[in-house]
Amino acid sequence: MFPHEEGVIRERLKREPNELEWAMLEVMWSEHASYKSSRPWLKLLPTESEHVILGPGEDAGIVKFDDETWIAIGIESHNHPSAVEPYGGAATGVGGIVRDILCMGARPIALLDPIRFGPLEKEHNRYLFEYVVKGIADYGNRIGVPTVGGETEFDESLDEYTLVNVACIGVMKPEHLVHSYVSEAGLKLILVGNRTGRDGIHGVTFASEELGENAEEEDRSAVQIPDPFTEKLLIEATLEAVYTGKVKALKDLGGGGLTCASSEMVGKKGFGAVIYADRVPLREPGMTPAEIMISESQERMLFAVRPGDVEEIGRIFEKYELEWAVIGEVIEEPHYIVYWKSEKVADLPVELLTDVPTIEWEMKPYRAEKDVETPEVDFRKAFDLVWKGPNVLSKRWVWEGYDHEVQGRTVLKPGRDSAVLKINEKYGLAFVTDGNPNHSYFNPYHGAMGAVAEVVRNLVSVGAEPLALVDNLNFASPERPEVYWSFAETVRGLANAAKAFGLAYVSGNVSFYNEVVDRPIKPTPVVAGLGKVELEKIPQMGIEEGLLIGIVGLTKKELGGSELYARLGVEGGLAPRVSLDEEKANAGGILRAIRKGLVRAVHDASKGGIAAALTEMALAGKAGFEVDLSKALVDGSLFPVEVAFSESHGRYVVAFEEEKIEDLKGLFRHFAVVGKAGGSNVVFRWSGKELLRRPIPELRKIHESLPKLLGEEE
Repeated sequence: MFPHEEGVIRERLKREPNELEWAMLEVMWSEHASYKSSRPWLKLLPTESEHVILGPGEDAGIVKFDDETWIAIGIESHNHPSAVEPYGGAATGVGGIVRDILCMGARPIALLDPIRFGPLEKEHNRYLFEYVVKGIADYGNRIGVPTVGGETEFDESLDEYTLVNVACIGVMKPEHLVHSYVSEAGLKLILVGNRTGRDGIHGVTFASEELGENAEEEDRSAVQIPDPFTEKLLIEATLEAVYTGKVKALKDLGGGGLTCASSEMVGKKGFGAVIYADRVPLREPGMTPAEIMISESQERMLFAVRPGDVEEIGRIFEKYELEWAVIGEVIEEPHYIVYWKSEKVADLPVELLTDVPTIEWEMKPYRAEKDVETPEVDFRKAFDLVWKGPNVLSKRWVWEGYDHEVQGRTVLKPGRDSAVLKINEKYGLAFVTDGNPNHSYFNPYHGAMGAVAEVVRNLVSVGAEPLALVDNLNFASPERPEVYWSFAETVRGLANAAKAFGLAYVSGNVSFYNEVVDRPIKPTPVVAGLGKVELEKIPQMGIEEGLLIGIVGLTKKELGGSELYARLGVEGGLAPRVSLDEEKANAGGILRAIRKGLVRAVHDASKGGIAAALTEMALAGKAGFEVDLSKALVDGSLFPVEVAFSESHGRYVVAFEEEKIEDLKGLFRHFAVVGKAGGSNVVFRWSGKELLRRPIPELRKIHESLPKLLGEEE
């Protein structure tokens, strides 16, 4: 909280808050809880479409899948906690987003984990990586919610830090929707789940400031303790309670603890609350009212039910051996009152907790882009650098630790453009996350548009019609003028791209202050998308003997932020631009090609360019290929390495039968046949001249070598 804000509080309250009141206000006025720096800009994002049932404003958004099925979706960050204690921080990040989905009345069915780390050459970064992955794996596996995809990337700006974002989806029937706010007074507030302890105290305030040099020792108490076994019981008990129809409102206790959950639950419609802090079941003796009110102990939910239904709901909790207590009630008067052993210890207007003034910081544009010449480099060397790069290597080591098939819905597993989960006998749900901080660093506006465009490409590459988006915006301190400018540019890009595709954001998260000892991260917007796909029409990714290979889209000299430039140490370049008209046209053409059976395999061309996409298709299939890159359609005069490794948007690699060629050409403005699948080698040519020939087993061995970077034996 800033000094001027303390003055605003005193002026609005007309008195000096007491110690407990200051603790609650500090939590609610934190950046993490109030979004005071981001709210003015988030209004730019489109939030309504034909598919949206419930947009931003509650614990998760809801999207219509069909008349009988709705999908709840949310995304959250747990960056600071994971940087301080990677196992517990990542695990509780999973638990928190699962409860966000649960409290809408939906059963959680899948997770995605976009995670990012510093260079693996450093021991501490390897430690963060290994224990974040273990935390996600252990928690997700034990609660029975599969982690079906995500991203794993490495960047020097994250040295000794980590970004841990987690997205979750759930399925629900329309009649089971529960809101996170109350609509009547007199309801009883029931706290159920784990006992409240001292873990996670000041968690949201800790997440609203930069980490210091000694954060691992000094801030460990702000990290919550995970308990997946209680979470599993809480999932089943909560759903059974919801199915009775007697739950009037429901909130997860996450950031800000009981103060945040209860004040937001009652304050949205202008009600108030009386909280009896001494009734809260405690894990530790001697806890003060302030500690109880702001503790962020995990695996806790807050229910609002009518007095006559308390006993019935309580019996459900007891059936699952969950501890519960009536700790408050909803009142007409818009005040938030806390009692401790019959003594009133806090009395604040609810709006003072929930209506936090916005802050707009100074902006200062920066320019990281500059046109540079691509260094003269042998094609073989360029290919080896990119193919061995940690961001292109297979992440099998990560997702093999996850149970990605529990619940039996997973149709497409990790490693494809999108995961696909079976919803009914005919249709599945595609689910993917994307982001490219290197592109966003060079051009925040186009980097953000590119994240949306790549989500769309990954969805349509598995035959899915995009339905909706959520976003997780990871930035350094908004008090830095260049950071706040990049944030505003990012939101503009996210908004314009979504509008062009007719898509809306139904939920999201903003995480500021991601920096360690004055070292800010790159702008890192992460976008997750949902799509609806006909299960029988999902194309493969792997290529097969005899199929022709084509490239959809135009390749440009856009290597700023590319994997090639990063591996060569080139500073500068132009980040890829998004042509929204071309993106829409190509996505529509790919969907029509899939539905008409014109293509056998489809893969989005993005990180590592056409060369990486083609090689991934060979490894995923049953054949190698020979392609001539000089046949690809380009804008301008490009060298072979630029055609191979440019990361221009709007491009797909497709494999198809020769008799379908004319029908395919008619679907796209830019389409070129560049080669044919076959043999056991990957062969790149330029105007007939061989640039590279590599056997698939050799390429596969390199691609699966991430464990070696962690010091593990093969």
